[in-house]
Amino acid sequence: MRKPTAQKRNRHPVEKPARVTMTDIAAAAGCSQAAVSFVLNDTPGTRISQQTRDRVWEAARALGYVGPTYTTTASYSGTDNVIGFAVDQLATSPEAIVAIEGARQASWNAGNVLLVTQTLGDPVMEPKAIEALTNGGISALIYMTIYTRQIELPSYIYKLKIPTVLLNCYTADHAFPAVVPSEIAGGQSSTRHLIMHGHHRIATITGEIWMQAAQDRLTGYRRALATADIPFDPDLVVEGDWSAGAGYAATMKLLALAEPPTAIFCQNDRTAIGCYEALKDAGLRIPQDMSVVGYDDEEISRHLVPPLTTSVLPHLAMGQWAIEHLNPESVPGKRYPIAKLECSLVKRHSVAAPRTAARLIHDGAHAQP
Repeated sequence: MRKPTAQKRNRHPVEKPARVTMTDIAAAAGCSQAAVSFVLNDTPGTRISQQTRDRVWEAARALGYVGPTYTTTASYSGTDNVIGFAVDQLATSPEAIVAIEGARQASWNAGNVLLVTQTLGDPVMEPKAIEALTNGGISALIYMTIYTRQIELPSYIYKLKIPTVLLNCYTADHAFPAVVPSEIAGGQSSTRHLIMHGHHRIATITGEIWMQAAQDRLTGYRRALATADIPFDPDLVVEGDWSAGAGYAATMKLLALAEPPTAIFCQNDRTAIGCYEALKDAGLRIPQDMSVVGYDDEEISRHLVPPLTTSVLPHLAMGQWAIEHLNPESVPGKRYPIAKLECSLVKRHSVAAPRTAARLIHDGAHAQP
């Protein structure tokens, strides 16, 4: 799917929706919602090209985007056994809700209450939100980011006199307990599942490669190939942006190869949706003509036809883990290892042996005396 040039966008002004969201900007700019969030919030430590940044700001101005209005209130005061949960993005991501639910379950089991605030990583409002939580009497803090990455925690977090755990992020100094998904192992497991079904020409459609999740899942893919002595072919790796549209375009590109793949590892379920549509338009059946694996186990994955084999992002378990590792006796200066939780594979009906292998197996079975 070719992205429109700036000249064409100016020739056909963008229709402004009633309430502009980051998703609207992402669609207009031709990038992911994650990239839009990082650009508009000027998130430190992200390596996004200046060209992408310019497109995001151009789309935001054209659509008339207005940043969110922040309010911070503390409904609790002087309450013991209250745990604060600060997350940079809440409304745009199901992962945050799942992690919060995991933390809530573990909190209530111990008789604790959970207070949640969305910060958007804003350098002005985030400290006010954290302060509102601490003034409300929290006895511990969970600090979460939606996109897995190394972060630079602001100094006021280090000054808090309460146990703190990092969820889906970590710091270079390992000053706090931290938990993230085991993405490399997840990518390796997904690819190995296809290899075990007889596939040797396996493609992958990544997310935006500057993101750690995309890098790690690609590393896992390459490790699985290497372990099986399957040569790595860069033509079988296509960068996407986590969207269905990118999945469609990438799949069409893969089908146009002189030697197309027999299986495609889509690095998230939305990419897999686009992949399904492209294969359908090409007259190919899943899994008879092409096996497909996704990642994330979003609700829609089980309702696709056929239901999608995919990997679970362990945000529920990560939320529970965070509660369990709020150590009131944390030692200043101690270095904590990063805990990595398994992204378990959910096997459904989108994977089968490649047609050539299936035919050989069938013929061999009938040739037996």
